[in-house]
Amino acid sequence: MKTLKYLTLVIALFGTLVLSACGGSGATSADNTANTSAQATAVVVQGVTVPSEYAGLTNPDAGNETAAQAGKAIFDANCAACHGADGKGDGPAAASLDPKPKDLVEVQSQLSDGFLFWRISEGGAMKPFNSAMPAWKNALSKDQIWEVITYIRSLK
Repeated sequence: MKTLKYLTLVIALFGTLVLSACGGSGATSADNTANTSAQATAVVVQGVTVPSEYAGLTNPDAGNETAAQAGKAIFDANCAACHGADGKGDGPAAASLDPKPKDLVEVQSQLSDGFLFWRISEGGAMKPFNSAMPAWKNALSKDQIWEVITYIRSLK
């Protein structure tokens, strides 16, 4: 068990180092995290409370094929190792993770845009998730996170 935790930590740290070396543009506009509702309270999704700063977010790229293609490239480079090439949670690194990565094909339709933006931005090193998923908010721009969400929404 200690070996598994150590391996998970090493993979997470390595991923973080790779992302830091690659960098992210960090350039975003305030409009990209459009909050189309005046919602200022947290929302519960699948029994988990989404923080208020994420709860009302909606994807400005929803249905945009160009954004989905850009999101796929980002997903392939950063997410597929754990979530798998097709988003089914069966990537090569998934075998060593506990909990296992989610099958995004199965769950994406049940999750709000705000929930997905929150989870991608903040990662999983928090209750109730306690997963090895890294926080991407310092490696990916808000635009890139929306592109990934647009791609995830296209998975079937």
